[in-house]
Amino acid sequence: MRILVIEDDLEAAAYVVKGLRESGHIVDHAADGEEGLTFALSSTFDVMIVDRMLPKRDGLSVVETLREECVRTPVLFLSALGEVDDRIKGLKAGGDDYLTKPYAFAELLARIEVLVRRANPDQVRTRLQVGSLEIDLLARKVIRDGTEIDLQPREFRLLEYLMKHAGQVVTRTMLLENVWEYHFDPQTNVIDVHISRLRAKIDKNFEQPLLHTVRGAGYSLRAAD
Repeated sequence: MRILVIEDDLEAAAYVVKGLRESGHIVDHAADGEEGLTFALSSTFDVMIVDRMLPKRDGLSVVETLREECVRTPVLFLSALGEVDDRIKGLKAGGDDYLTKPYAFAELLARIEVLVRRANPDQVRTRLQVGSLEIDLLARKVIRDGTEIDLQPREFRLLEYLMKHAGQVVTRTMLLENVWEYHFDPQTNVIDVHISRLRAKIDKNFEQPLLHTVRGAGYSLRAAD
């Protein structure tokens, strides 16, 4: 998922962004209300996490403006303002959920999943399968032929992207933009290294290879024809 975090406390923002990225999500961060509003109006996100107290434009105003502009992206308010009236104001402004600081990160992840499922009941897939390879996006588990495979966070994100585009040729540019969040070529072998590690884990000890290199084009995850 692509998530926008609007939070002016840089330490708190770094904690949330790091945790979300380690969970396999693509995350953008805005440090004030004006910047957050610009992000939200110019790009597409699956969910937004918004602090109430922001410089330049407060969180309530940001969400109210988004709703006036017909942006229906689910919004989770994450705030130290936890009184009943505060929560009511957040929901009335257009928020879909309200979580009070301090909070458990596991609960934050669970609430995000619920919001996205609620917004896209027919689109969210939490289990993907290609041949004998299965991935559980909620439990963060990968299994092939009954054997659980341990992946690092970046490897998991890479596999998730490949599985969501199973049977298609995925280019290096697509991987850089969607897995590494690079919008330029860093001129390194980072993709080759991670593809090699992933292939060693999901293919090496199994009869049929699933991860294929398409010479001059990119990569494709597909079962045997």
